[in-house]
Parts: sequence; structure tokens; C-alpha cells
Amino acid sequence: MTGGSFAEYQVVLDTFRGPLDLLLYLVKRDEVDVLDIPIARVAGQFKRYLDLLALVDVERAGDFIVMAATLMEIKSKMLLPRPEESAVEQEDDPRRELVRQLLEYKRFKEAAVRLEAMAAEQSQRLPRSATPVSSTRTGPQALEAVELWDLVSAFGRLMHETLAQQPHTVVVDHTPLHVHMDDVIERLRHTSPVSFAALFTPPYSRSRLVGLFLAVLELAKGGKIVPSQGECCGEIWVALGEGEAFAP
Repeated sequence: MTGGSFAEYQVVLDTFRGPLDLLLYLVKRDEVDVLDIPIARVAGQFKRYLDLLALVDVERAGDFIVMAATLMEIKSKMLLPRPEESAVEQEDDPRRELVRQLLEYKRFKEAAVRLEAMAAEQSQRLPRSATPVSSTRTGPQALEAVELWDLVSAFGRLMHETLAQQPHTVVVDHTPLHVHMDDVIERLRHTSPVSFAALFTPPYSRSRLVGLFLAVLELAKGGKIVPSQGECCGEIWVALGEGEAFAP
């Protein structure tokens, strides 16, 4: 991962790129103008994601906490009386520096996406393996790839719905991450794709759910599984990645 995000996280994930990545995701998902960010609404949504990240590991969420504080500060400044002159208003807009950083990050991210697309195109010219991909998988046709924050959002809903049904007991799960990863792969080798929620099987302790979620993120990072969904905010499906053996 790059500096400024979860640099010492339990799992090294290139997809965790810090609070600007989350902020850009929220702006894009809500289809709002990046030059005219509705701070109050975005700050509330950002706080909900921060609560979930802190649940996973509060000590590693420092940069996101700083961004949340920045959004709240901007929100407070937006409530203060401001001059009516448009030129002065634009000059004194408390969102100005944040927008500048967000636009710069957006340019870098789009450039990275183009480079990844070029690399993927090149890899098609030099296939790594001649083994055909099994076509026996069943399930809904995924229309587009899932972003990291889509998975985080889905996991947050799952945590809320699952833990609300469980007795309030403290259960510590010491299962190594690689065991959770093996369990996910084994499940998908027999049934692929499956819904994201179906990967989280009992017992529903908080530590076990977090362990399974980290396993899903690590497998997705390595291309061993591929999460996707048919529409924005729709149900997420997870399938084996290309090259993984499928056992009907």
C-alpha cells in the first residue's frame, strides 16, 4: 500500500489507498459535482465507513479519522455567514483545498487505471497458461467489477444484521488468516459464484467475521477470487478467479 493509509495493516492490501480514495468513491457513487461537494451529506457517509474501519482495527484508522475531522471542520465553516460576492465566495470556499487534493488524486487514480488496462491487454497477448477456463459455473451474470468500498459497505450491513441477532458475548477467534482464505477457496471450488453474505458462515462472532472479511480482501487482491455485482448498491457475488480449479 501507499503511504498515508493502512501502512501497517494486518494484511498488505494495495487497494487500501487512504481517505481520499473513500471520499472519491462517495462523490462518484452519489453522482455529485466534485467541485461542489455537499459536505454535510458526504461527512455523514464518511463517518459511517470510519466506524466500520475502526471496528476492524481502530489503531490503523488514523488518517481516516483526520479526514473525518477535516470534513466536520469544513462543514462548520460552511454554516458561517459568507460574503455575497461570488468571487470572494469562491476564494473563501472552505472546500477549496480539499477539492484540489481530490482532483489531483482523481487524476493519479485514472492514470493508474489506464496503466492497469494496458498491462491487462498486454497479458492477453502472452497468456500464462493454455489451460481452458471451466464454463460449468452457474449463477447470475455479473455486469461490473466491485470496488473495495462496495465490499466494505456490504460487510458493514452484514455485521449490523448478523451481530444484532446474536447474544452479547465476547468471543475471540484466533483462527489464522490463511485458514479463512483456504475455507473461502474450498467453498467456491464447489459452488461458484456465491453471494458475498453466504461466505460468512456461523459462528457469528465479531472477530471471526472480521477474519473472513480480511480473507476475502486478500484473495481478491491476489486475483484468486473475483467479486462483482449487477448494479450499483446491488447484491455482490464472488467467484473463483481465472486459473483456480473448479470442482463440480
